[in-house]
Amino acid sequence: MTVKPERLRRGDTIGIIAPASPPNQDNLNRSFAFLEELGLKIKLGEHVYDQYGYLAGSNENRLRDLHNMFQDKEVKAIICAGGGYGTARIAAHINYEIIAANHKIFWGYSDITFLHSAIHQKTGLVTFHGPMLASDLGKADADLQSKQFMNQLFEPGPLVYPQNLSELETMVHGHATGELIGGNLCLLVSTLGTAFEVDTKDKLVLIEDINEEPRAIDRMLNQLYMAGKLDAAAGFVIGDFNNCVPEREQSLALDEVLAHYISLANKPAVKGFNIGHCSPHFSLPLGVEASLDATNKQLTIDSGIK
Repeated sequence: MTVKPERLRRGDTIGIIAPASPPNQDNLNRSFAFLEELGLKIKLGEHVYDQYGYLAGSNENRLRDLHNMFQDKEVKAIICAGGGYGTARIAAHINYEIIAANHKIFWGYSDITFLHSAIHQKTGLVTFHGPMLASDLGKADADLQSKQFMNQLFEPGPLVYPQNLSELETMVHGHATGELIGGNLCLLVSTLGTAFEVDTKDKLVLIEDINEEPRAIDRMLNQLYMAGKLDAAAGFVIGDFNNCVPEREQSLALDEVLAHYISLANKPAVKGFNIGHCSPHFSLPLGVEASLDATNKQLTIDSGIK
């Protein structure tokens, strides 16, 4: 059963954690002013500034911050400081009963994709795919429109992708409805064969990525295809593939790779959405019903809050 978290209100407290890689501390600290402008209070995870190699602290400490924020009655939403790598390391050790008993807004993207998928599968909680504090919103040149998309957390209502935000292109015509899932392609593929394997049956599947050569995108999409995940989907929302360019002279173009696998699936699909490692970055809830009119290039998404 899908469960929507409560909306935010001015004066609410936001919990900040770093469940993946160490965040840029200057950007993170700069982001606090933005949250305060929204009328929100801030509560930092005990280990948000930890560093353990490419991880933001040990598995145990990152897990502890996640559990503590969901259990903390004062905290109404949890926003991730950044992505990188590390959430899959803690997914199998999360006490999902804690999350099921404390439905809250959970916000992030990129490596956080693994947690989006795991949390929704285990608890039914709707989570949010959107720009993070140190990675995006705390940068000196942070995009104003990306910030404004966080307003969806304060007032329930359907979301419609603004067609003037980016140039959209229909890959397969038609209309598809279903639960919107997905996120970072690399992380979705990494769920295969685990207890958190992505379920695409009759779903609208969002994919995006960064810094992957077309041959790597090909390999990942081929794995999803051979696993039956592309054929099972209702349709595809193709987000931003930032800097996914060849490093060698002999290569297929990214568009050729995407076209090959989308044509194999032959389900309604549109590419060009500013969703992912891009600016502006359109934020959206995952786990809610959505509608993709591929012919007219329109994406409508149910509210993620109640």
